[in-house]
Amino acid sequence: MSEKRSDGELLRAVTADGDRGAFEELYRRYAPWLTARMRGRCADAALVDDVVQETFLAVWHGTARYREDTAGADAAGWLWRIASRRLVDALRGAGARGRLRQALARLRYRDEVSAEERVLAGVEHGDLAGALVRLSPELRAVLQATVVDGLTTREAAVLLGIPPGTVKTRAMRARRQLREALA
Repeated sequence: MSEKRSDGELLRAVTADGDRGAFEELYRRYAPWLTARMRGRCADAALVDDVVQETFLAVWHGTARYREDTAGADAAGWLWRIASRRLVDALRGAGARGRLRQALARLRYRDEVSAEERVLAGVEHGDLAGALVRLSPELRAVLQATVVDGLTTREAAVLLGIPPGTVKTRAMRARRQLREALA
């Protein structure tokens, strides 16, 4: 039966040699403790789990350096410092994302009329209907086929008996004339 390794030995094996077994032992030894301690600081269990995982990933990838010569550099304290910094960063990031979402929501829901509301108002008050009537029959037929019926350019070309390029050109002309009429 092998002798239980000290925290320092495990950390040296992980950081210096990339010893997977030492890493797994360190994880089993400290992940439950670190998770419980972090949950005392943050009620979001998913965030705490992410922070604990990121902490151990930092140890495994070597982005967190363990130095025994530092006064009081025990493994538990060292892992706690890493995790607490990551938790603060995560909470700051969540706060910044929340503020950004609120700012975008305020911009989105200003008193601007949406495109859908403008179209509905145009139909309701006859602007769109009048603009459609003023289009040539060829342009109206292309809009009917592509917009109302939802056909592809190729399908509309077959239906109308014209080349696909002509369908595209007429659709572009029809949209331009409608924009001008509704502006």
